[in-house]
Amino acid sequence: MRFTLHCSDGSSTRLFYYDNETSVLTDDTGKRIADPSAQVYSDFRPVHHTSAETPGNKVAAIKTLKIQLGLACNYSCQYCSQNDHRAASVDGHPRDVEVFMRNLDTWLVGVPRRVEFWGGEPFAYWKTLKPLAEAMRAKYPKASLLIITNGSLLNEEINQWICDLDIDVGVSHDGPGQHVRGPDPLDDPEQRKWILDLFRRRQPLGKISFNTVINRENMDRAKVQEWFRKLLGRRLYIGEGQFVDPYDAGSAALSLHTHEEALSFRNLTLRQIRRNQIPDFAIMRRIAEWIASISSARPSGCVGQKCGMDRSDTIAVDLKGNVLTCQNVSVTNKAPNGRSHHLGHVSALGRVKLTTATHWAHRKECTECPLVQMCKGSCMYLQGPLWVKACNNAYNDHLPFFAVAIERLTGYLPYKIEAAALPPERSALWE
Repeated sequence: MRFTLHCSDGSSTRLFYYDNETSVLTDDTGKRIADPSAQVYSDFRPVHHTSAETPGNKVAAIKTLKIQLGLACNYSCQYCSQNDHRAASVDGHPRDVEVFMRNLDTWLVGVPRRVEFWGGEPFAYWKTLKPLAEAMRAKYPKASLLIITNGSLLNEEINQWICDLDIDVGVSHDGPGQHVRGPDPLDDPEQRKWILDLFRRRQPLGKISFNTVINRENMDRAKVQEWFRKLLGRRLYIGEGQFVDPYDAGSAALSLHTHEEALSFRNLTLRQIRRNQIPDFAIMRRIAEWIASISSARPSGCVGQKCGMDRSDTIAVDLKGNVLTCQNVSVTNKAPNGRSHHLGHVSALGRVKLTTATHWAHRKECTECPLVQMCKGSCMYLQGPLWVKACNNAYNDHLPFFAVAIERLTGYLPYKIEAAALPPERSALWE
């Protein structure tokens, strides 16, 4: 779909045109605009458009292996994507590790680039996680290993173990908005000591981040950045930084409710990007991705879902070998479309079918959106009112980055986007 961009440099206005299917940007004479020095995309292989009727599959040559230990957690955060699945969680046990590792070569071909260990809270499964990660490191010495944790169970033994196995760590924490999320492990002197100890040891290697989720009670990235700099006494990498996806009533309550809230968030983010006020977030990466998409004229047909779980070479499994929609769901629960999150078993990988997801190409709102190249359809398994909220959150989050990318390519900032299908609240950008 072709979009007309009304843009201004502060003293004059110009029209530019952007096509979300080809990611081509042109001026009002038809001349294509691109950055010849940009790092561009080259892999234009079409992706499968997954749906219940056209399910995706999984292959044996896995690049990203996500292992779910179970969904048990010592915290109960307000917007956790696992809340509706936790009661039905099937937990792994230490006795499962030997069988899982012994069977690995019967279904996984080659060496995965990345192995991720997921909870709940992964360190709540320490007796299972420890032998599993050690076995994985021994089997795949060059693979990157990742754990996402709330940090509350770290101690001297675990910190040393993380360093010995060279595991990347993401600590989930919302900075000044942590009280909205749930308990704050930094309030406890002992927990604080070990979180900061791990940061000091892993940060120089680029092996740790604090991962913050933006929401309507915690929209100011500059305040989040300031909070972490004060805590740590230095700059850092703040992971994620995108607006919350609503999976239940708690996360829906932290979504954007009104158009006035959306405008406030857009304008705040725009100012902070243009003034370079939030460099600790992955701001430059998000702008660079837009410039790369436009400069390489990336076809939308090669754009998958944002989480990557629709990829055939990315898989989430539990220690019983059950294949899941993603690491945040239970094998016993159903997706909003009524299909089971239990997609099959690794012993019959050829029969695994991803029936719970809806690729963005099957959503009218996505095909008619100027931001789909980077939004990538929000959560692939959400449906109905929660998906509508997720779509709204994502549009308002991605818009300022798109606008700044256009400004850097043309010298003109978009203030209005026109297309027949674009709602008025998404057309006028800043007021």
